[in-house]
Amino acid sequence: MKIRRVEHNNRRKAFELHTSSRQMLFPFSRAVPPPTAVDRVREVFVDEEAGREAFTYVLDSGRSGTVHVEEVLEYNRDPKYLRNLLLYQLTLEAQKRVAASPLSKREIIRRLGTSATQFYRLLDQTNYRKSIDQLLALLQVLDCEVDLVVRQKSA
Repeated sequence: MKIRRVEHNNRRKAFELHTSSRQMLFPFSRAVPPPTAVDRVREVFVDEEAGREAFTYVLDSGRSGTVHVEEVLEYNRDPKYLRNLLLYQLTLEAQKRVAASPLSKREIIRRLGTSATQFYRLLDQTNYRKSIDQLLALLQVLDCEVDLVVRQKSA
């Protein structure tokens, strides 16, 4: 996700990010180093060197920090970002299980009832177009049990 514009809001004590689809806040307290009332933000800009996927800020003291858009998405609990993170983690686990499995890849493909191409797409951690059910089916074929745990968010 590319950042179009970033501003700092001292009253809200947060950075305001503007992307093509939405506006998000990122509190000063989550930034490293954090801006304070004594050490305010002097300058903030979209970082071109990071491909417009981060912003950099400079404090009055001369210290600076960079915040990646993924930190902002995680802080804002963006559903699409969280889905992709879950897909990524499940894919890495599936890769480990396939490597350790006594089943041949051909047998796994047969049990899944899919093509070799689709199997390798499932194991590609950069492919976010796959579904979670496909990965769950793969893990089931590999004799894995996947539990979904829902718990209260900690403070």
